[in-house]
Amino acid sequence: MELDESVSVLGEPLELCGDEPETGFFRDGHCNTCAEDVGSHTVCVEVSQAFLEYSRFKGNDLSTPMPEHGFAGLKPGDSWCLCAARWLQAYQDSMAPRVYLARTHQRALEIVPMDLLKEFAADLN
Repeated sequence: MELDESVSVLGEPLELCGDEPETGFFRDGHCNTCAEDVGSHTVCVEVSQAFLEYSRFKGNDLSTPMPEHGFAGLKPGDSWCLCAARWLQAYQDSMAPRVYLARTHQRALEIVPMDLLKEFAADLN
């Protein structure tokens, strides 16, 4: 698997999304991606209780621990590399979590328009 260039949607080096729990397609804490990442785990979000419930309802339970996979489960406030299409779906359902632009990979823009990401940016002044 060849890693795509680690550049954020801001055109700068991609910052760490989260390491407790470790996130990303490569589980390196960054929202890095590659051709094999068909889900495009590129949008760094701050999960909320409402989003965790929404995600569970949609069939992706992110809050239940799965120790067999080294996953403690997410809690509100955690950062997580979310699939770009799932973020867009959550947006369309009025459930989109906040986004960290400096931690979101530029490939997310292939699925989610920049203006939507900016609207939910947690790291813009």
